[in-house]
Amino acid sequence: MKSWLRHHGFAIGDAFRHLFRTPGNFLLNVLVVSIALALPFAGLTLLENVRPVSEQLAVEPEISVFMQMDASRERATAIGTEIRRVAQESGHKVGLNFIPKEKALASLKEKTGLDDAIATLGANPLPDAYIVKMTGFKDGSDADKVDAIAGKLRKLEGVEEVQVDSAWVKRLAALLQVMRLILLFLAVTLGVVVVAVVFNTIRLQVMTQREEIEVSRLVGATDSFICRPFYYTGALLGLIAGAVALGAVALALNPLNAAIADFARLYASEFRLASLDAVSMLSLLVLSAFLGFVGALLSVTRQLGRLQD
Repeated sequence: MKSWLRHHGFAIGDAFRHLFRTPGNFLLNVLVVSIALALPFAGLTLLENVRPVSEQLAVEPEISVFMQMDASRERATAIGTEIRRVAQESGHKVGLNFIPKEKALASLKEKTGLDDAIATLGANPLPDAYIVKMTGFKDGSDADKVDAIAGKLRKLEGVEEVQVDSAWVKRLAALLQVMRLILLFLAVTLGVVVVAVVFNTIRLQVMTQREEIEVSRLVGATDSFICRPFYYTGALLGLIAGAVALGAVALALNPLNAAIADFARLYASEFRLASLDAVSMLSLLVLSAFLGFVGALLSVTRQLGRLQD
């Protein structure tokens, strides 16, 4: 165990010596890698801030069920149980609100002020109705369930018309899905860029230390011993660049929030962008270090193979 720790301690120390031997090149590589990482980090921050808002907006798609004009009050009240049963087949919570035709007419008169015009119609022109609210819908596939439920409700005896208010839920879910796919594509593309930058950096280091590597082999050094400092160099480069990228994104939130605040006030909202939580930041740092390690691994394996040839 002590030998293992000593070998890795030496490798880490050697990695830092390589980094600070050419600080200009190191800082330039950190800058390039951090720029590549900052774009997906910023996109993830935006999505994480928008996701709770979208979930709050999409919690209650509504279905309006209108009874036939000649349906009796007994049938109108009894069908509530059937509507609830059909709606609950989706597995979501269901809220059911019965609106008698008399209440609907009174509300219409109050809102429009057309009492005389409505009185000339004689009989009440409005039917009994139910408002079905279903909570917990977060994506397009869930929103499709609303249409399926509406189709079943139309087949119930005594139902004249069913209106669905879920199109906006689908549009919001589709937009978020597109944003996730764009972010995924951007992250994969720029991840390849990070690996390529680290690959080239380590390749140059291996070429610079070619004679040192050959001497080490002559005195019995194994490939693992030779490669280990380069692995740590790549991981450190990715880790430091990831930290710089997260810092840049955090600093960029201040001017963005100043601009968003003016826009949010128009909608009586206090929305603002917040930094990622500590667990997410730590995960991104680990991912950055891993990308650096992968770039170093590929580079060292390729270059040592060439040296042996």
